[in-house]
Amino acid sequence: MAAGWRFIAQRAVGAEILDWDVPLTLSSNPRRDLSGPGSLSGAIDPEYARMIGSDGIPILQDWGTKLFAEVDGHIRWGGVVTDTGYEGSKYAIQCEGFTAYPHGIPYEDYMVSGPLITPKDPYAGRDKNHDGYIDFSKPKRKVPPAPKPYGGARFDTYDAVRTLWAHVQGKPYGNLGLVVDGHRLGKPLGAQDGSDPWELAWWDTPDVGDTIDRLARDTPFDYVEDHSWADGTSNTIVHRLRLGAPRLGRKRDDLRFAEGENITATAKPEGMGDDYANEAIVLGRGDGRAMKRAQLYRYDGRLRRVTVVADKTLASDAALRTRGEQELAGRTKALQIPAIEIRDHPNAALGSWALGDDIRLQVTVPWVGDVDVWHRIVADEISATGTCVLTLKRTDSFHY
Repeated sequence: MAAGWRFIAQRAVGAEILDWDVPLTLSSNPRRDLSGPGSLSGAIDPEYARMIGSDGIPILQDWGTKLFAEVDGHIRWGGVVTDTGYEGSKYAIQCEGFTAYPHGIPYEDYMVSGPLITPKDPYAGRDKNHDGYIDFSKPKRKVPPAPKPYGGARFDTYDAVRTLWAHVQGKPYGNLGLVVDGHRLGKPLGAQDGSDPWELAWWDTPDVGDTIDRLARDTPFDYVEDHSWADGTSNTIVHRLRLGAPRLGRKRDDLRFAEGENITATAKPEGMGDDYANEAIVLGRGDGRAMKRAQLYRYDGRLRRVTVVADKTLASDAALRTRGEQELAGRTKALQIPAIEIRDHPNAALGSWALGDDIRLQVTVPWVGDVDVWHRIVADEISATGTCVLTLKRTDSFHY
């Protein structure tokens, strides 16, 4: 692997390359997150005159610059400069992935999936004497029953995600050029009978980023942003948002992660402590006695510990139970290794895994002994010198 990164700066709106080799010194390695934006931070020191564009605007500008980290011809990270600051001659820079952009941006339209539709009764008001017959009908005809309400059209969960991204990127100066996967999940939003419509309305000023993350959590599905060269000419960068349900990634029997081979450091193992719970109470839409409620448990021989989750967006019994299962899955897990550092090795070459993959972890833990447990990769931080930190969660802590 090469001895260093190449950082490429591009205007946030458009595709103009501003600098092919930004003289940035990293504060930490670029981090990619599963179902999150990831981050990159660094600084430029001393001052470089070329970091001012021909228009007099700084090349690295808050919400005005895309930044990409490349090594060995592969773009390993991409995002937007979100914060800059000056400390003497040092110019500090903080970046986040593209999926940070919709957060804080309101949805200014209206969409509903599975609305309750009540058809107009063509005979309403035509039995003014309430005798059960249509007024003045000869021969007398009984008033037919009123049409029953029914559930309206529903759309796929991924269609909602694409609509939200299209809304954000369709506004002036909002197009990042991110292309969202076009396949369907096969899970429509809202109840088929109209009893629990899924609605997003501008008058509630919903946050687009939070809405996407809530959909990802409650459905559930994963997302990962990818940035790569469009072709062999290496002058056009393309951006993709990958979607996968109930998850991205796969079980990697073809990779090996073992202490003394390619694992060079192991983070301190952790249990649950105060976060442990084997019972969950989920409170949803409504107030008082009318509030929607679900109670789930995973008793495992330990003392009963309860966590209470309040989420007013949850209205159906299925949604409440899914939220409770997710909460318990993350609170009843046994010992896990939160992170490992690995080196480039034939066991698992750098970049051979994907976020969301399950890997078999073989390490020795003091007071516990040998640990051989499957963990899921939820973040990675690749260095340009051949090492990488993988952030992990036990595979059995996820509920699908």
